[in-house]
Amino acid sequence: MKKLIITLLPLLTVIIFILSIWWGWMPSAYDVRAKTVETAKINNHEIVSGYTITSTLIDISEWLTDKSGGFLTNDITPPGVLMDNMPAFEYGVLEQTRDLALAMRLGFSRSQSQSTGDKDLEIAQSKLNISHTSWQLPSAENEYGDAIAAFKRYRSRLVSPNATEAQFYTRADNLADWLREVEKRLGSISQRLSASVGNDRFNTELAGDPTAKQSTQTANEVVDKTSWWKIDDVFYESRGATWAILHFLKAVEIDFADVLEKKNAKASLKQIIRDLESTQEAIWAPMVLNGSGFGLVANHSLVMANYISRANATLIDLRSLLETRGK
Repeated sequence: MKKLIITLLPLLTVIIFILSIWWGWMPSAYDVRAKTVETAKINNHEIVSGYTITSTLIDISEWLTDKSGGFLTNDITPPGVLMDNMPAFEYGVLEQTRDLALAMRLGFSRSQSQSTGDKDLEIAQSKLNISHTSWQLPSAENEYGDAIAAFKRYRSRLVSPNATEAQFYTRADNLADWLREVEKRLGSISQRLSASVGNDRFNTELAGDPTAKQSTQTANEVVDKTSWWKIDDVFYESRGATWAILHFLKAVEIDFADVLEKKNAKASLKQIIRDLESTQEAIWAPMVLNGSGFGLVANHSLVMANYISRANATLIDLRSLLETRGK
């Protein structure tokens, strides 16, 4: 028995290593328009307002549960429990999926603040908010599967002429509200990535409002520095978040084409998409490097932060443009 264990242990190690590489393979960006057309053809659906965004949200959610290895964050057995890059990527994707699901429920599907919410979107949004580490009943992937089913029911009703209660409103204010949340996410991501090298910064939490207060007093200067052990986790979480946002914005470009045309904002959105595409370029180093800003070794986190900051600056301008009344 002992000899058998000694013989099988190296083989088991190799299998776990190969599976971890296979399961940890990062996804590439895909053509949202082509994917939506293919989905509509398969389901015999007409592409109406909101169909592309809803389908993209479903596609991204299905990737979380259906990719090689399935949802890994809540795994308690090898190789999933030994992996950290892909679970971090998953969490970044999940956060953006939750944000868009909430925007769908509270904004895009409602004509005004007093209107009734869509039941399927309420189910989907609540199901997505289960802890991503939950592996017991109900498990995270089962709840996410229920959310996907609810999104699909909403999409089917969206294209049905007899289900007029299911709507998607492509209004500038709806889009601006969601972009404001994306703006906060990108700002936070950029700040966390920049902390890879550590920096002293002044406390600006109350800047600009002399009457503002906060619960507890904080130092006038603070030091932000990410632990060396967390550098790659923050990097891949950021990469997952930007991968999801990239596809959602590509869907926005299609569904909100008329709004963007009227606001003369298409070029701004295209630039944001281009900057976010740069965050998904291949990493040729064997690991996420954490060199100083002007040192001999690259700092992948700072490079990522640069692209995200550029995208966020343009996104702020885009949101302001959408909130401007008139032309």
